[in-house]
Amino acid sequence: MFGKIEHLGIAVKNLKEANETYSRLLGRKPYKTETVASESVDTSFFKSGENKIELLAATSDDSTIASYIKKRGEGIHHIAFAVEDIKAELLRLEKEGFQILNKEPKRGADNKWVAFVHPQGTKGVLIELCQEIAE
Repeated sequence: MFGKIEHLGIAVKNLKEANETYSRLLGRKPYKTETVASESVDTSFFKSGENKIELLAATSDDSTIASYIKKRGEGIHHIAFAVEDIKAELLRLEKEGFQILNKEPKRGADNKWVAFVHPQGTKGVLIELCQEIAE
């Protein structure tokens, strides 16, 4: 089952500028920056109380984030939910008729296994599932 909202993902054109904006907005600097080569993105994470915001900037013109920004502009890209068993949750969602974008979880930012649910079946919202990677 879905747990808490793990984070909100926001697509940005320029990570440095977005970090400055969100640092001013939230009154703190990002607690982590990271490159996710498999997704061709640079990310940074901010905390706001118990919540997290992930800023995502493309590192290549053919990345998903670059395509998203070209089509829709900067803004909220996805909502990520914490799950305890990502594989079981993917199977459950598929049985419920949702289109899963990646059948196998992959390593994402912030030490998480991630997988995505197509926005077509979720009223236009890209959903990310996140499970903490046990080290």
